[in-house]
Amino acid sequence: MPRHGIPFTAFNRSSMRELVIGIDSGTQSTKALVVDANNGKVLGEGAKAHRLIDGLPAGAKEQHPADWIDATQAGIRAALKQARATAGEVRAIGVSGQQHGFVPLDKKGAVIRPAKLWCDTSTAAECDEIMAKLGGLKGSVKELGNAVLPGFTAGKILWLKKHEPKNFRRLATVLLPHDYLNFWLTGNAVMEYGDASGTALLNVRTRKWSRKTLKAIDAGLEAKLPKLISSDQPAGTLQAATARRLGLNTDVLVSAGGGDNMMGAIGTGNTRPGVVTASFGTSGTIYACAGKPVVDSKGEIAAFCDSTNRWLPLLCTMNVTVATELIRKDFKWTHAQYEAAARKAPVGSGGLLLLPYLEGERTPNVPDGTGVYFGVRAGTFTEKHFARATMEGVTLGMNYGLRRLEKLGVKPTQIRATGGGANSKLWRQIMADVFNAQVVTLKVGEGAAYGAALQALWSLRNHQGDKVSIEEITDRFVKLNTRETAEPNAENVAVYREVQALQDDLSKSLRKPFAKHRAFVSGER
Repeated sequence: MPRHGIPFTAFNRSSMRELVIGIDSGTQSTKALVVDANNGKVLGEGAKAHRLIDGLPAGAKEQHPADWIDATQAGIRAALKQARATAGEVRAIGVSGQQHGFVPLDKKGAVIRPAKLWCDTSTAAECDEIMAKLGGLKGSVKELGNAVLPGFTAGKILWLKKHEPKNFRRLATVLLPHDYLNFWLTGNAVMEYGDASGTALLNVRTRKWSRKTLKAIDAGLEAKLPKLISSDQPAGTLQAATARRLGLNTDVLVSAGGGDNMMGAIGTGNTRPGVVTASFGTSGTIYACAGKPVVDSKGEIAAFCDSTNRWLPLLCTMNVTVATELIRKDFKWTHAQYEAAARKAPVGSGGLLLLPYLEGERTPNVPDGTGVYFGVRAGTFTEKHFARATMEGVTLGMNYGLRRLEKLGVKPTQIRATGGGANSKLWRQIMADVFNAQVVTLKVGEGAAYGAALQALWSLRNHQGDKVSIEEITDRFVKLNTRETAEPNAENVAVYREVQALQDDLSKSLRKPFAKHRAFVSGER
């Protein structure tokens, strides 16, 4: 018996190479990893970018689902080529996708209109309407375990009904982005519990659709929702047309997949209580594995299910690398130049502070928010101060939610950092100091794509009759990059505690004026 008690046959079934593919379809690009099922090594990678649709009204964020398919195909083919893989070696595929997006299909399975994404804040009025019918925040948390926030899917469905009634009349199936890719891969319309919990249509305690919420949107909505499946059930196998496009066989198993945060949890080894993951990408998320629902009465922490048949209490901020990329591109820096500039500024950036609600925010829930640089004076009006203050501001914004998680019983001593921000040594130190916890990174940095591959392996082994737990797989394959560990510095922790209090006070004092200001700048007066 090898370590962790996994039977040798569970990972070494034949002399032929067994490969699994992990897909991560995000907001900016789709990535593919080819992973050796016997040792967990990444053998090939591929990626293709896709863009948001230009020219939309303020708050609207949409993409064409066809772009995800094209990018998935390109990413898989590139990764297979790099891995020098043959069709017969590929045994399973797992898909991670950006959460909450609304993909509306007609009765023929065709996309009706572009998908409204997680970062679309144009549905705030519809969310308020649904919440009112549920009895406000208190009633919503009681019914669902979550508030109905603009990022979630529920408001987008009601938005379609109210703003595009002709399209709504054509609506036959509601899917999320990763569900749509599974639909393209297998021909089956299904939804697993983890991603479904981010729709604000699912009661996370019972893992069943909330009929009260569905009726608050439309009496016929339940018939348009796909079959719910558990995390260890496969979505199906490759359908013939897709197999031909990918150059693969039709016996390739497609796992249930999940949202990017659920897959990121698997890919960072966050599959048992006590581990916390922080993802520093376009958005920022911090989440933990829990054996029971963690419901926040204030509705600030999402009480999601995960993609291992447990729960995933999660906080999300909408503006992380969005903010740093604005600075980097404006100053025409490479990533290395950005970090070098920020390193020259002192801890706390000399009093320059970013309130990072560039186009609204989810935690705290400020859909009409805008960004604020506070503390601008002659001494802080420099490139280095703005560079560091932006890194610090988005991290402090995430810490707002982390402190709420701690009040709900999730107390991290180690943060597993993933996403683009985790590549920066300076930023990792800022994380450690702001969070007052050890920050580590993973040897495989693409946590969501790697998690999708490991879930695919879990599904494959169970399908083959080997009853292997997801924890056994992650314990064996997920490795820490110990050379990049950052420990909190006590002096810096004290500075950031003061800056955090300032950001909290500033946020609270400005929230009411935000709505009026947003109406002014968008011409909605």
